[in-house]
Amino acid sequence: MRFHVYNLVLLGLTCVISEYGPNQRAQKKGDIILGGLFPIHFGVTAKDQDLASRPESTECVRYNFRGFRWLQAMIFAIEEINNSSTLLPNITLGYRIFDTCNTVSKALEATLSFVAQNKIDSLNLDEFCNCSEHIPSTIAVVGATGSGISTAVANLLGLFYIPQVSYASSSRLLSNKNQYKSFLRTIPTDEHQATAMADIIDYFHWNWVITIAADDDYGRPGIEKFEQEVSDRDICIDFGELITQYSDEEHIQGVADRIQNSSAKVIAVFSSGPDLEPLIKEIVRRNITDRIWLASEAWASSSLIALPEFFHVVGGTIGFALRAGQIPGFQQFLQQVQPTKSSHNGFVREFWEETFDCSLGGSSDSKTTGPLTRRHMEPSQSGNKSVNVRPLCTGEENITSVETPYLDFTHLRISYNVYVAVYSIAHALQDILTCTPGKGLFTNGSCADIKKVEAWQVLKQLRHLNFTNSMGEQVDFDESGDLLGNYTIINWHRSLEDGSVVFEEVGLYNMNAKKGERLFVDERKVLWNGFVREVPFSNCSMDCEPGTRKGIIEGEPTCCFECVECPEGEYSDETDASECFKCPPDSWSNENHTSCILKQIEYLSWTEPFGIALTLFAALGIFLTSFVLGVFVKFRNTPIVKATNRELSYLLLFSLICCFSSSLIFIGEPKDWTCRLRQPAFGVSFVFCISCILVKTNRVLLVFEAKIPTSLHRKWWGLNLQFLLVFLCTFVQIMTCVIWLYNAPPSSYWNSELEDEIIFITCNEGSLMALGFLIGYTCLLAAVCFFFAFKSRKLPENFNEAKFITFSMLIFFIVWISFIPAYVSTYGKFVSAVEIIAILASSFGLLACIFFNKIYIILFKPSRNTIEEVRCSTAAHAFKVAARATLRRNTVSRKRSNSIGSSVSTPSSSMSCKSNAEEPSSPTARQKGCKQKVSFSSGTVTLSLSFEESRKNSVPCKNMRRKNSLEAKNSDDSLMRHKALLPLQNSEAGSDASFRTASNNPSQESVGEAKKEETPNSEETASFPSVNSVHFDTNFS
Repeated sequence: MRFHVYNLVLLGLTCVISEYGPNQRAQKKGDIILGGLFPIHFGVTAKDQDLASRPESTECVRYNFRGFRWLQAMIFAIEEINNSSTLLPNITLGYRIFDTCNTVSKALEATLSFVAQNKIDSLNLDEFCNCSEHIPSTIAVVGATGSGISTAVANLLGLFYIPQVSYASSSRLLSNKNQYKSFLRTIPTDEHQATAMADIIDYFHWNWVITIAADDDYGRPGIEKFEQEVSDRDICIDFGELITQYSDEEHIQGVADRIQNSSAKVIAVFSSGPDLEPLIKEIVRRNITDRIWLASEAWASSSLIALPEFFHVVGGTIGFALRAGQIPGFQQFLQQVQPTKSSHNGFVREFWEETFDCSLGGSSDSKTTGPLTRRHMEPSQSGNKSVNVRPLCTGEENITSVETPYLDFTHLRISYNVYVAVYSIAHALQDILTCTPGKGLFTNGSCADIKKVEAWQVLKQLRHLNFTNSMGEQVDFDESGDLLGNYTIINWHRSLEDGSVVFEEVGLYNMNAKKGERLFVDERKVLWNGFVREVPFSNCSMDCEPGTRKGIIEGEPTCCFECVECPEGEYSDETDASECFKCPPDSWSNENHTSCILKQIEYLSWTEPFGIALTLFAALGIFLTSFVLGVFVKFRNTPIVKATNRELSYLLLFSLICCFSSSLIFIGEPKDWTCRLRQPAFGVSFVFCISCILVKTNRVLLVFEAKIPTSLHRKWWGLNLQFLLVFLCTFVQIMTCVIWLYNAPPSSYWNSELEDEIIFITCNEGSLMALGFLIGYTCLLAAVCFFFAFKSRKLPENFNEAKFITFSMLIFFIVWISFIPAYVSTYGKFVSAVEIIAILASSFGLLACIFFNKIYIILFKPSRNTIEEVRCSTAAHAFKVAARATLRRNTVSRKRSNSIGSSVSTPSSSMSCKSNAEEPSSPTARQKGCKQKVSFSSGTVTLSLSFEESRKNSVPCKNMRRKNSLEAKNSDDSLMRHKALLPLQNSEAGSDASFRTASNNPSQESVGEAKKEETPNSEETASFPSVNSVHFDTNFS
């Protein structure tokens, strides 16, 4: 079994040696050998192998000047290390560098050479091969370029723990140490590049992009990570495609068709230059010029794409490039290359021929002409080979006279990564060289022997490497074998000098910064499509202006939307807002919904016209009430004022002032204290007012309905009892308000729910039940007052205010019954206005109905404000009652007569009152009188009264005689009640009143004797003029 393994290894080694001749490698001996893998060519020829004969090795085509410069960077670094006296002294580094031709197959061929040599050395099989010049094992490999190639190489090298330090492979898959054990790199991973590309799309507010990726281990993972990043940023992808440099023409045309028909203007590409080149050529052929290309690092500065003839298509490309480094002396080293001076570099000959488009003298066989020379012998249309013969060159030409990418050392990015990779290996070897036993990284702190160092030992040392490079940066591989770095953002411009493509640095992406601060772009330097300053538009839908939001369209990606105006109360202050934000509770959206403005605060203000009008009406009410009160005080001793119970009138007028004043508390901005004061003030004031009217009306009614008043009646009808009743009625309301304020006190309330744009400052009454009880109790007292007023409507006018009180109570009920639906249906400041109107209307009704008639008599009709007028009215009322009783009894008598058979004619209704004042007055006495006429439907009653003034301070007692018919007998009590009421209406000294009645009918008999009554000496008694004569005639026809 072991014998077969040896044969297999030797067979592989033989194949490798036979395939790679002297011109296909760069090789130099040394104590320690480093391997190198570089893409000296962009690809290989496509050749069908029909296996009719022995298969030939594929040929590499299209020379890569940048790849040769990268190779030169490795050689320069090794030469610099060998010449150093501090780094690896007395140790010479050698190298073996192969061309991968940018394909996996060629890279694996070269890798097999490294592995086979190492296995031969480890198996001690020198006796089986005739090797005159032994080459040491390769302890580390620098390369490869593409991630797909590095993935294949890493799988093979990882089996033997040969460290691989890549300078350009950025696929995030290579960070998996479980699969790629020996892989390290000096380029940042695509994990960060995909994030950077998504950040720059988001920065320019694009949300509709196309993705193109190479179909390899570089493009697929990169674009996958990119798609994850853009999905988190609400960026949509129209479509995505995979391409390679070997894609057939039909596939390339299909991708170009989709790009041409797409509305997306931004194309994000994760690919290398060779893989993207066929598609770019098709785009150029179709002249699709209105696209923005977003380039990954692998092709951001590719010489295959950045060509002047492609610039009208790819001009303005935004790319991510590695941070450029400085390599001192590298420029001179590149310029010193010559075929005759580079015996160890087999790639120089081909480089020279491609640079000067010539052919160096020498053997013309395939090995000496090289692959690229054979590229010029292509088949013609007839099938025969046409040979393109180049002119000969000497090898002494001036390399600086020709402009090629080889000498473009202004931005050394990949070259600098190669330089760092070589130095990383050298520093790992230096650590092994200077290792102190007991402090090493191996078993028991042991150190490796630099003369017999093995690849796995170098790998161990690389994982713990930490040194400072030539730019002063720390080189420290993390646990995944990666180095953190930054990206430079470049923009493709056209050179004004020669028209070539130049890479202008326009920004930076710092991966070490915190999220949100990593990207910096100087937009002033960016030229879109090569010459435009305005940022292109690449959105599925037009931008939604502030005040609108994006609305989802069913069946379309989230980036394809319609603009929906923000609802009322919501706003959006940015373009393409995904949602509208609600305004704060005290704000509302403006007309365009772009911002929130403070809501209008509304309440019944003192300064608004409505508030001013209500204030003026309240002030008018207070003024008029105060005026009435002043008149009553001034004329307090007149009969009209005395007859209206002046003390209660004073209280009533004071309560009306309180009612008018309480309405003012409802005006102005509601505060907690005003809310707690206004309803109790209104309720107590009105109850106080209604109580005064109730007690006043009830007292007069009780006096006139009582029989002969006694001292007990006068005691209970006194002022103290009246005030007590007023207080008790008001006290109930006061207690209601106290309980209300204690359990559920009202408070001010900012109501923003009634109208969208207005905040109403109102009072939260705390308890609607308490408010209802307050108003209900007031209405209950008003109803009782209305009942008493209606019942006393037939009393003498001087004592009787019933008709006016009745009318005022009707107004009160109409107002407050209308108040309830108005209060419920209104809101905001109109709630207070409704209540103020109700208070003022009811207050004006009470004031006008009760007092204005009296004020009119007092001020404009003083002749009616006399004691005679009062007595006349009172006596007339008494006789009216008696006459009605007489008529009722006559009616009864006639009905009885009719039942016997006698007929009686219906009496005429006529009643007249003649005053003795019409007669000439005697010279010795002055008489005053009045006449009253009352008509009834059943007869006529004529009443004549005359009065004599009594001497002042005299208290005469006169007999009152009354002569009437038998039918009027039952009216005696009524007459005596009204006679007894006279002293109660005055506050001056009392006097006797003598009444004498006589019937005009001589047949009537006197049925009553004169009765005396002593007038009590009290504050309520007053002197009255004596009745000279009273004639009461009833005629019935």
